Amino acid sequence: MTKAATKAAALADGRIDTGDTAWLLAATALVLLMTPGLALFYGGMVRTKSVLNMLMMSFVSIALVTVVWLTAGYSLAFGDDIGGGLIGGLKHAGMAGLGPNSVHGTVPTLLFATFQLTFAIITAALISGAVADRVRFGAWLVFVPVWALLVYVPVAHWVWGPGGWIATRLGALDFAGGLPVEITSGASGLALCLVVGPRLGFKKDAMRPHNLPMVMLGAGLLWFGWFGFNAGSALGANGLAAAAFLNTLTAGCTGLLGWLFVEQKRDGHPTTLGAASGAVAGLVAITPSCGSVSLLGALVIGLAAGAVCSYAVGWKFKLNYDDSLDVVGVHLVGGIIGTLLIGVFATTELTGKTDGLLYGGGLAQLGKQLVAVVAVGAYAFLVTYGIGKLLDRLMGLRASEEQEQTGLDLTVHAETAYDHGVLGHGAPVGASLPSLQKVKSQA
Repeated sequence: MTKAATKAAALADGRIDTGDTAWLLAATALVLLMTPGLALFYGGMVRTKSVLNMLMMSFVSIALVTVVWLTAGYSLAFGDDIGGGLIGGLKHAGMAGLGPNSVHGTVPTLLFATFQLTFAIITAALISGAVADRVRFGAWLVFVPVWALLVYVPVAHWVWGPGGWIATRLGALDFAGGLPVEITSGASGLALCLVVGPRLGFKKDAMRPHNLPMVMLGAGLLWFGWFGFNAGSALGANGLAAAAFLNTLTAGCTGLLGWLFVEQKRDGHPTTLGAASGAVAGLVAITPSCGSVSLLGALVIGLAAGAVCSYAVGWKFKLNYDDSLDVVGVHLVGGIIGTLLIGVFATTELTGKTDGLLYGGGLAQLGKQLVAVVAVGAYAFLVTYGIGKLLDRLMGLRASEEQEQTGLDLTVHAETAYDHGVLGHGAPVGASLPSLQKVKSQA
């Protein structure tokens, strides 16, 4: 019996395929690694006084989202639909009924659930970049689980869950998370930074990244993990995974080049921060489309994202919203580009049924992609804005002015990333820990 026949038999009989399972185990570990990579990426982009706080916001998201996902999130996102395509049921709350022999396709259901968990984790962590340097850590601990349940879980069901309305009724395509991950995090980041308000000194003080080698290391880990993110979404060791893998590499490269081209032409200097940001922008854009477009599509999508996002990150200064680490400019804008261009570059060679405009499919698929983008973006923005306002009223989201000036590392965590981390950032030279107790008590 050939490999293809063996796999078909396994799928028909509901048996676990060891090759698919081995690949998805590796892919799950790769995606989980992306959150520590994001922590380094974000950590290098902030000033020295809030490095540890930035790292902590990502790392604590791993713990918080895991608890929420295992308790109810997975069941609501991937359980049988009970709400007209809007939400799943609680049949598998607490992972009930999902033993080691339960199968999803050709992989263990527990592995599939864990793979999807890693997506939920990094999506919540991404939002922290929009409000870096100024959010109370205690408020973040409440925000993350509430947001995961009210925003991420429903959108994941719409796009990937059984009977989800975007996939089954609208017919929009999203292979690896342009809608639930990129657009949701970007729109939510915009909402939250509007609720919290700008950093002290926004548009006046220089707020340059304090450690560009750390940024590059974080970007490299993100890129490495992204192969699991996108190719793993094929849920098997197969040709579709290989195509998604190559498209991911390609778009990351052209995104990097597109951003550097704009920087060189506009500013006269290609920068390391631009290279890291451009690669991430290309990877963001190819996420929804990596399993739907040809290699040509991946080249164009990455290039477009790198170039457009390099301009989009500057919109915050014109529109007066302080998106600290450019979650809106990269993830929202890049996610929109990648999701919409499926309607242009999709090919039946990968989708099996849908051609985009470039391949003779007309405007129909582009229209479906647009509806999905608007619906998900609006939902994520409005619900996150409501959550933010409620938490701000109940417990306060914004750190005090004194905390922000001194730095959240010392005032919240009683630590500094560097021996000199306190100096020159709001705390007087030689300030002792007791002298800062008043500031810490407000955390």
